[in-house]
Amino acid sequence: MTDGLPQKLRADAEDNRERILASARALFASEGLNVPMREIARHAGVGPATLYRRYPTKQALATAAFAEQVRACEAIVEEGLAATDPWRGFCLVIERICELHVRNRGFTDAFLATYPDAVDSSASRELTLKSVATLARRAKARGQLRRDFELSDLVIMLTAHRGLQASTPGRRLAASRRFAALTVQAFSA
Repeated sequence: MTDGLPQKLRADAEDNRERILASARALFASEGLNVPMREIARHAGVGPATLYRRYPTKQALATAAFAEQVRACEAIVEEGLAATDPWRGFCLVIERICELHVRNRGFTDAFLATYPDAVDSSASRELTLKSVATLARRAKARGQLRRDFELSDLVIMLTAHRGLQASTPGRRLAASRRFAALTVQAFSA
């Protein structure tokens, strides 16, 4: 009778899932995709059986972590679009995407290199870029964004941001925030 219906996880199971994904993202970002599954389970505070019941392979876990990363990026852009001031929304997108990048420390690149056929994120990427372009047009129309700004400028900036290096997570975050602030300043009309 319940076949085909989406099953809502029990509260404790949902809590475990969130802790597993948070641990996976953190460890994948800091140690790469070679981190052992048992280490992820330990870091999440769950037993290996709990981890493997939900994610039977590292690829399944990495794919779920990547999907969360994509959703986080989409949510940031949606929040920027919803801002009443398009310039403030545009700045928010830059600041929050930079922070997401610095926290993920290359996870996205490592995931796509290791599992190139696991997901097709091109549609999501295209929609995200279109949304940012809409936001940029709004900010330009209000005279807040440089007239000569092109979406490729933002892509170049985000690519450069990935190269930030610092010895500690706190310093990386501080460097990321400074980079985002300088970028916003450079794009301002």
